[in-house]
Amino acid sequence: MLLKRESSGKRWRIRPDGLEKVTGSLAYLTDMSAAGMLYGRVLRSPHPHALILRICTEKARQLEGVHAVLTHLDVPGLNRYGIAHQDQPVFCENKVRYVGDAVAAVAAETAELAELALTLIEVDYELLPIVDDAERALLQDAPLLHPQGNILHHSQFHRGQLGSGFSACAHIVEDTYFTPRQMHTYMETEGGLFVPQEDGRLTVYSPTQHGFMDRLQLSRITAMKQERIRIVSSPIGGSFGGKDELNVQPYGALLALKTNRPVKLHHSRWESVRAGLKRHPMKISMKTGTDASGRLLAHQVRIIADTGAYATLGAEVLNFTVEHVLGPYRYEHVEVDGYSVYTNNGMSGEFRGFGGNQAIFALEGQLDRLAEKLGMDPWELRRMNMRMPDDPGPFGQPIVVTEGAMQVWNAAEASDLWQERGAPNREEEREPWLKVGIGSAFTMHGGGLGVGIPDPAGGRLSLAADGRIEAIFGYEEFGQGLLATLELMLIEQFGLAASDIRMIIGDTDLVPDSGSTTASRATSMMWKTLQNLKLPFTSQLLERAAELLGISVDKLAMGAGGIYETAGNTLLLSYKELAEAEGERISCSTSFLFPTSDTSRTGAHFLYTYAAVVVKVEINQLTGRVRVLDQYHAVAAGPVMNPQGFLGQIEGGSSMALGFTLTEDALMQQGQYMTKNLDTYLVPTIVEHRGAVTVEPIEHLPQGDSYGPRGIGEVGSVTLAPAIAAAIHQAVGIRVTKLPIEPELLQNDCAFAFAEEAVSKR
Repeated sequence: MLLKRESSGKRWRIRPDGLEKVTGSLAYLTDMSAAGMLYGRVLRSPHPHALILRICTEKARQLEGVHAVLTHLDVPGLNRYGIAHQDQPVFCENKVRYVGDAVAAVAAETAELAELALTLIEVDYELLPIVDDAERALLQDAPLLHPQGNILHHSQFHRGQLGSGFSACAHIVEDTYFTPRQMHTYMETEGGLFVPQEDGRLTVYSPTQHGFMDRLQLSRITAMKQERIRIVSSPIGGSFGGKDELNVQPYGALLALKTNRPVKLHHSRWESVRAGLKRHPMKISMKTGTDASGRLLAHQVRIIADTGAYATLGAEVLNFTVEHVLGPYRYEHVEVDGYSVYTNNGMSGEFRGFGGNQAIFALEGQLDRLAEKLGMDPWELRRMNMRMPDDPGPFGQPIVVTEGAMQVWNAAEASDLWQERGAPNREEEREPWLKVGIGSAFTMHGGGLGVGIPDPAGGRLSLAADGRIEAIFGYEEFGQGLLATLELMLIEQFGLAASDIRMIIGDTDLVPDSGSTTASRATSMMWKTLQNLKLPFTSQLLERAAELLGISVDKLAMGAGGIYETAGNTLLLSYKELAEAEGERISCSTSFLFPTSDTSRTGAHFLYTYAAVVVKVEINQLTGRVRVLDQYHAVAAGPVMNPQGFLGQIEGGSSMALGFTLTEDALMQQGQYMTKNLDTYLVPTIVEHRGAVTVEPIEHLPQGDSYGPRGIGEVGSVTLAPAIAAAIHQAVGIRVTKLPIEPELLQNDCAFAFAEEAVSKR
């Protein structure tokens, strides 16, 4: 059943944070201010690669109104940070490796004064050769960016005998695919307010996707015990992975502690571009072969990912890519060789899809090319080679039995849009330079952090003194609809009214560590937490109510507003009355780990979401521009917890994929960003979304599956690019290997003839 308002009934409801967001009245953390607040600014390197010979801060310190000027000498703890690899300097000591590298920071009474102070800090640099190409960074004579070399991480996987596999192939295709340095372009740039407390604690109001991870890292940097730091981290004006790593927090925290005054630090868009993370640009070379019938025999992949100056999660992203370049298909012989490489380019890091977007663009391109060689329907080629429900995962690891691959394949095959592919132009007459095509693509996407990476989960339910049921989680709301999903699950699973519920998230002083709000995991883990808590929490409430009412527990039930008599459906006791009764506070908590596969392969996944996309596009051969006319998404992710949230995630992910495919690339030359603002970086707007987006969720899970809903936060962003590439080929016969698609590639001779004719008539 298609997902829309009409099919969702009463589940289609206004989200709890919706009104404030659409009216603009919601205060984000970067909107906060405090009495006596100072303004922080960070001095960043103008050079992509240079030695620091001298830093002189005297003139800045002497400026009236400047309260602190900090360098690496002022870091009391570890002068490094990073979730997985602590290799990024808070302040560079003797070398800078990209144009966003921090050298000093100031706190002053006004933002303008802080900017002026930055200009008074003298830094002498000795320029070094720039390494601005990941492949060149691998050469033996390339300048070394780190003492251990320019390779952050090398990930390999092989199975079978690749040489004999290719020898047996009847058809082989070989191509190289390039993907862009995409920006997160969140509405709220990185920032926060940092407040020293009278008792010596520090409160950090700054957006992040994992408050406890920020607290751990700030503890290392400030040399304070973790318990002395409070992280308040929601709501967030967008993240998509870009705020998972620390950004402004080290500078705000150190300046606040140094001055003992609140400090606000908020990036301008240019500073966000320069210092913020981007999607890893990748070069993926593939050689893939089949037998005469189309059965995949051999698949060879080489990946080079540009991770920029420091690690962030570059190794983990590469691991994910290595897994997903194998995708939802069976092969006999496989070899994958991936490198995550340091360069002097901008920082790459976590981004929605986590390396799957790049992998699937390349892999699905190979399937389409093979189908052409075989003279087969490309969708039939996918069916022939897809993993079966009992098959192991891409690395051969045990995974949850799933029918998702065939379910989404069947759904896409049956969709009206795919059935139209034989005659995509039939419904209307078009100008001769407008060509229409329909394409499709297919993916599996792992949820959770994978094997070998700490992945805690859990939460707490409590009856508060005012009678509200408190749902307390360590997750963050960054626009994905987490609060709306949680509220709906509480209503449906516990029979509560929305007015009975108080949701508490994003404050390390108040919430348990539920793990990171990443990796398409939060909905799955909230669902599991409520499943774990339902019986003990309900039992506590009903037993307390039974004592007060003198009625047997089995005759009572939770409902909207309080405890009801099951026979007569009569409200007997409100939650407020229950909370005011004597006795221990009613509260239950649970903690557990995200389920992982029984394998030693680091990063391998256990739970997967499957998706298939069909897309119809129009190519203007005069301009080379592509317009998406219609989209169909089939997503096998188990039960839909929140219809609007599900639809929103697929639509939003699709929008992000549209930019990845058609327009977005944070261009760099010699380690310098060519774009400094959004006026030269084109993200899709409402104009690009005039076509329909149809979403069909596959809610069925195999019998006995106890893992519930899978995450869908990322999968909507993964599969659109190869589907558009396939549609372009159907329309104009051109294969796309590089994103974003350059219009020149799709312009044909008629464009130039048309232009010449137009000019000659003037």
